[in-house]
Amino acid sequence: MATAKGGEKLALRKPVFVKVDQLKPGTTGHTLTVKVVSASPVPARARGGGGVPAFAVGSRPARIAECLVGDETGVIVFTARNEQGDVGFDLHFTMCDASH
Repeated sequence: MATAKGGEKLALRKPVFVKVDQLKPGTTGHTLTVKVVSASPVPARARGGGGVPAFAVGSRPARIAECLVGDETGVIVFTARNEQGDVGFDLHFTMCDASH
């Protein structure tokens, strides 16, 4: 449990789950559970002045995908990395932001 400056214990708040239709652009701190409906891979692109892509130096490139995720109230677009965007998976977002 977290402690405050004076050594007293802080009570943790239970998360308040929201549905997709309750999200508004520019709001923060949401917790929701959604299912991946579809995923489209985004091709890797080179960065910098040319030649070798920046991600190719000493590491494996991240697999990026634009995913359509949602619940029974609506769908949203989510940019997934690596195994996050596999179709049929349930995703749990904590403290996420809604942007335009």
